[in-house]
Amino acid sequence: MTEVKAELVGNVWKITAKPGDKVAEDDVLLILESMKMEISVTAPRAGTVREIRVREAEVVKEGQVLVVLE
Repeated sequence: MTEVKAELVGNVWKITAKPGDKVAEDDVLLILESMKMEISVTAPRAGTVREIRVREAEVVKEGQVLVVLE
């Protein structure tokens, strides 16, 4: 399993993946907003989305697990 973590503090602006989705490396999983910039969080490898651990509009911390891939 691979945990996809936030690289910075921000708000979850949009979640584009859902549990069960098959994703390829570099597919966008969700978009964070930080300091009026949108940052795409992408899959580090191909796999299946097992869990989305955040909700839209949630504030996340640096290092927080956002998505789990299997």
